[in-house]
Amino acid sequence: MACGDQLPLSSGALTGASVATPTSWVGVASDDVIQLETQGEGPYSVNLWTVLVGDDLHVFAGDNYANWVEHIEANAFVRLQSENLVYDLKAERVTDPGHFEQFAQAWEAKYGHRPRNESVQETYLFRLTER
Repeated sequence: MACGDQLPLSSGALTGASVATPTSWVGVASDDVIQLETQGEGPYSVNLWTVLVGDDLHVFAGDNYANWVEHIEANAFVRLQSENLVYDLKAERVTDPGHFEQFAQAWEAKYGHRPRNESVQETYLFRLTER
C-alpha cells in the first residue's frame, strides 16, 4: 500500500488548542495518520504517516519536494494533531546517513517495506522536536 492510497488532500489550519509535548511519542506514533500544519502564505495542513526513531517522531516526504517541505524549509515551526490533541513543534531535516538507516528500519517495521528512495541527500526526512 502506498502513502498516497491512505492520505487525503491538504487543507488549512488545524483546530484545537495546543497542549504540552508528551514525555513519550509512542501513542502518537501508533496512529495510522497524523495531521501536520506548516506555514506557507497561510496555514497548510497535510495528513502524514509517522515513525518513531528512538524518542523522536519523524515525518517523511520521500523525494517529493511537497508544499509542506518547502514551508518547513522557510519556517521550521509546525503543529501536529493526533486524535484531538495539537502539539507545537519544530521540524529539523535529517541529513545523517546513520540516522536515516535507523529511520528506514523503523519504517519497515511499521509499514512492512523500506522507503522507496533511501538517499538521505535526495529525500526529505524531518525529526519533530519540542519548540
